[in-house]
Amino acid sequence: MKKKLLPLCLSALFCNLIPASYAALPDTAVSGTTITHRAKPGIETTHAAPTLSLPMLQKLQWQPINEHGTQTIILNSTSQQLNEGHIQGAIATFALPANQGSLEITLSSLIKDKQVYSPNVLVFDEQLRPAAFYPSHYFQYQRPGIMSVDRLEGVLKLTPALGQQQIYLLIYTTRSDLQTSTQMVDPAKAYAKGIGNSVPNIPDPIAHHTETGELTLKVQSESNAGNILIGQVFSSSASKPITVGATRTASISPIKTAPTDVSQSATSIVKPVLNDTEQYFNDAIKRAINNGDIDKALKLLDEAERLGSPTARETFIKVIKNKK
Repeated sequence: MKKKLLPLCLSALFCNLIPASYAALPDTAVSGTTITHRAKPGIETTHAAPTLSLPMLQKLQWQPINEHGTQTIILNSTSQQLNEGHIQGAIATFALPANQGSLEITLSSLIKDKQVYSPNVLVFDEQLRPAAFYPSHYFQYQRPGIMSVDRLEGVLKLTPALGQQQIYLLIYTTRSDLQTSTQMVDPAKAYAKGIGNSVPNIPDPIAHHTETGELTLKVQSESNAGNILIGQVFSSSASKPITVGATRTASISPIKTAPTDVSQSATSIVKPVLNDTEQYFNDAIKRAINNGDIDKALKLLDEAERLGSPTARETFIKVIKNKK
């Protein structure tokens, strides 16, 4: 009977497993960029995630957005408003699919009449636990193109953890953002530089930050590495978001969950897979096979490889061979 176990298990391994999509996390969340926001003298900018309670988040209206869609959002006096801590003015809230793989989200804030909404983005997992924070200076000034206008823009690469149906995006601006501005590039300068002429010595226009504006949100699937994992592989007693594009550690009150014997939070992973996480899956695979639960072992293998484990498959095959 044992001799038949190996070919049966290997057949299940190679024929029934859906190919794993690897969700490696970056060693550094974002490469260095030039901050375009200009603060007025005496104004101290804030780049920490806000403290928001779970009841408050549950009261917000989260607009669903499908993958492969582009959404235009007009923020005005009729939009949802949030004035809590440093947050001030109109906000945008979205629910994104978390069961369709990794997502690449391009957020643009359009500059019109020398005014622009300076966005910050806080990303939550399905349980509304904070997972990633993109401060306003992450969204950089982009010059106009053939099909685009002056704008602030940033790309969010997110990988929802397994077992979730939705993740959430909160877009807001802050009191300190409203005291800053964005330096644009004069069209005459851009044109002269583009054709190789001498650049005229004229001042660049300034876009003032406002509580309202126009955003575009483009969502598409993303299979490359470098994503931020949204949600927890294991339960945790505390949760803090990864701050993207800033050197400070985000400050946010944790939303507590029931602790378990495994305390490692996936939102703190900054490498493809931590040694403790990899060892956890390898040990779980061994136990499942030794207990005769091959189906559970296959599921553990699939989940481990989705998280980027390089040894889970080798462990599975080795233990199966030892059962001969």
